[in-house]
Amino acid sequence: MDFSSKLLQQAVEEMAQLPGIGKRTALRLVLHLLKQPVEQTHFLAEALVNLKTQVKFCENCHNISDVEVCEICANPNRDQSLVCVVEDVKDVMAIENTSQYKGIYHVLDGKISPMEGIGPTQLNISTLVEKVAQGEIKEIIFALSSTMEGDTTNFYIYKQLEGKNIKTSTIARGIGVGDELEYADEVTLGRSILHRIPFEESLKNTI
Repeated sequence: MDFSSKLLQQAVEEMAQLPGIGKRTALRLVLHLLKQPVEQTHFLAEALVNLKTQVKFCENCHNISDVEVCEICANPNRDQSLVCVVEDVKDVMAIENTSQYKGIYHVLDGKISPMEGIGPTQLNISTLVEKVAQGEIKEIIFALSSTMEGDTTNFYIYKQLEGKNIKTSTIARGIGVGDELEYADEVTLGRSILHRIPFEESLKNTI
C-alpha cells in the first residue's frame, strides 16, 4: 500500500495494530479522523491516554474500575458469598447485561493454555483461593467458555479448592461447546447462570 504522506502511513500502521483491524480498515478510519474537526481528534486522543494512565483494576475481583473497588463489589445489594469466575472483563459485561446474576465476580484475565505459554501462575487464581480461604464465600460459579482451555482452567481451580467446604457449580450448557461467552445472547446466557449445575456433574460428561 503506497502512501502519499509518511504521517498518514504512520497513523495507519498504528491503527492496524488493533485486533480485527486490517490495513484497509485502518486507512478508512484514519481518513475519517482526518476529516473531523481537530477538537474531535483531541477528545479521542485524550480519552485513550486517560484510559491507559488512569484506569484501575478492582483490588477485590480484578474487574476494570475507576476506583480501587469496583461498583459491583462495593454494592451492598450484591451477594458477596456468590462468586462467578470469568475469563475477562468482556464476560462480566455480558453477564451483567442479562440482569439475572446478583453475586460478584472474579476475573482471571485469561485461561490456562500451554500452547500459548499461559500457566496458572500467570492468572488471577491465587487471589481467588485466598478469598475462599477467608471463609465468606459459599459458592463458586465457573463461567468460562466451554473450550478445552476453559475446561482445563475450571478443573485446575476446582482441584485447588478441594477440601475448602465450598459449593462449586458451572453454567448450564445452553452455551454451545466451543463458544465464547461474550458472543452468547443475553437470554441464553441468563438461563445458563440461573440453571447452573454442580461442577462435579459436568466432570462426568467430560471424562
